[in-house]
Amino acid sequence: MKFGIMPAYRNAPVATPEYAVGFARCVESLGFESVWPVEHVVMPASYRSPYPYSADGRMPIPDAAIPDPLVWNTFVAAVTQRLVLGTAMIILPQRNPVVLAKIAASLDVLSGGRTILGVGLGWMREEAIAVGTDFSARGRRADEYIEAMRALWTQPVASFHGETVDFDEVKCNPRPTRPIPIHVGGHSAAAARRAGRLGDGFLPIAAGPDELARLRAIVEDSARRAGRDPSAIEISCLGLPDEASAKAYADAGVDRMIVASHEPDVEGVERAMGAFSEKVIGKLARG
Repeated sequence: MKFGIMPAYRNAPVATPEYAVGFARCVESLGFESVWPVEHVVMPASYRSPYPYSADGRMPIPDAAIPDPLVWNTFVAAVTQRLVLGTAMIILPQRNPVVLAKIAASLDVLSGGRTILGVGLGWMREEAIAVGTDFSARGRRADEYIEAMRALWTQPVASFHGETVDFDEVKCNPRPTRPIPIHVGGHSAAAARRAGRLGDGFLPIAAGPDELARLRAIVEDSARRAGRDPSAIEISCLGLPDEASAKAYADAGVDRMIVASHEPDVEGVERAMGAFSEKVIGKLARG
């Protein structure tokens, strides 16, 4: 199993260069395979949309500095050698897919092919309105955006004609050496179906080992219906940085366990995650 890590948005100065560089170098040296920054373009001062990952429906980091994840990944790519650069997740329907394809490809080329694009639909209607996008049509747009980006990454002269994206005979260079892996986030049945139909990976962040079997069955069924190989779809879940959590996910067949850092500084990360690295990553890591 591979191991990824999220920065500590609630407690640490994630947006400062000192933390970003120190954090990335630290976790790479500890054997983590990947980093997974998150995205919110804006956070409304008040909102009604329920946050799906907490019991009270409220986001736990409403005032945190959340740098653009692709910019943050580009910054840390320059000071690391092996660290895979994931996102958990890009809010895909809030992006222009042609511009996003160019940004992601540029990062991938400059980092030596280390990019994974984790994408989700977004849960906050108020944020989508502020960005100027239609929250109600986000699923349909996300499907086309994925296909349109792959066309730009794989075709020397690309064309795509859909309901929400339309371009004809364009060149988008540089192109990545391979289509950038797109991992579909979410823990709903719809997200699992989308991952099976279109994803290179599935990121059911909130799914525990017990719930995972149901979602994986949906992914695999959707993949087979789309004529795809279900075994080629990588599964990543959020776990706790301890041996019990890692073993439970490993036994469930998860390809990658992502942990969230909570330490306020790099020294704390080195202490806390150093113990996890020694006890767990060294035993279970692969890739």
